[in-house]
Amino acid sequence: MKRIGRLIYICGILALSAVGSAAATPADQAVAEAEAAATQLRDAMGKLSQAVTADDQVVALTEVISGYEKGLSSLRDGLRQASAREAELRAQFEAQRDRLARVLGAMTSLQQSPETALLLHPDGALSSARAGMILSDVTPGLRSEAERLQAKLDEIATVRELQAGAAEMLGSGLASVQEARRLLASAVTDRSTMPVRFADEPEEVQNLLDAAQSLDDFAAGVSALENDIGAPMDDFEGAQGSLQLPVVGSVKRPYNEPDAAGVRRPGWVIATPPAALVTTPWPATIRYRGPLLDYGNVMIVEPAKDYLLIFAGLSQVFGEVGDVLREGDPVGLMGGSEAPAQEFGTQFVANAAQGGDAGRTETLYLEMRKGTETLDPADWFVLNPVVDPEQN
Repeated sequence: MKRIGRLIYICGILALSAVGSAAATPADQAVAEAEAAATQLRDAMGKLSQAVTADDQVVALTEVISGYEKGLSSLRDGLRQASAREAELRAQFEAQRDRLARVLGAMTSLQQSPETALLLHPDGALSSARAGMILSDVTPGLRSEAERLQAKLDEIATVRELQAGAAEMLGSGLASVQEARRLLASAVTDRSTMPVRFADEPEEVQNLLDAAQSLDDFAAGVSALENDIGAPMDDFEGAQGSLQLPVVGSVKRPYNEPDAAGVRRPGWVIATPPAALVTTPWPATIRYRGPLLDYGNVMIVEPAKDYLLIFAGLSQVFGEVGDVLREGDPVGLMGGSEAPAQEFGTQFVANAAQGGDAGRTETLYLEMRKGTETLDPADWFVLNPVVDPEQN
């Protein structure tokens, strides 16, 4: 009698539980997105051999590296969602530990006890019949609960399989993108067809460098140089609100927001992965490239008359002063280095699960200027799923 009462109690709990696991699970959705990103990664790596022989290697290699990095970012997002779902399921298991133990105990009893013994009742045939009807009502509920438990366990297994597969694929593809970066740096140096708008005047620029006490001073001096014969004629002001960020990463510190030391900068600090590619979001003329104060390598480009875009903190910078860049042309690479191939995939998966800026060890500083005034990049750039402001 106690066993039957226990089963009735569990059946009541099951009736209050949410049901329905036939629809696609959150883990399935995350896996689908991650698999699409993995396809994007494979496609990018597969284009490398074509890029090496392409007439314009700079464009081809830039596309390969950009495709790889955007695929990585999408995969990171899918892995993060999958890991979050796994954590959610484990939390549910932990919170329902006692209830699940009762359900499993009851199911074990049903499995191990002969049906005839379960139906016997000391009060006679009528009570036995009633017990049989109760048991027939309870058993489907237990079976449904078992199916729900199995579905959740399958979700966790799906996530684990995704993570293992991603780690293996990323480790094998790392060497390809590293070779693409090396080839890109060489191709940019060798390129001799770049349009030039004005001649380099190193003495004038050197005087600016010697006198500059800050990035603001130097940028103001660059904007005042009179040797330019004209910035690109594209409608830069009409592009306000539609520019793509120059690097895959996340906005770590918005415009004029103080850092831990209380220092405010009139631009964005963007967290990026090691060796990330930096490109120009608009056709622009290079006004300065090279080291500046404590900013590391700095690239200053002019997308339109009176406007400047400043990228600071790069490890390598490409091109020469006076070069006219097309939208999406590479301007440099960030510093840092990925983990060895045998560790890269595993580390990437762990960083994705952690979320936030884990694994984004480098910082690019982006500043916009019009004349002597700085502009908030939030008014100009699009923040999308590939390049987004993760503040978590």
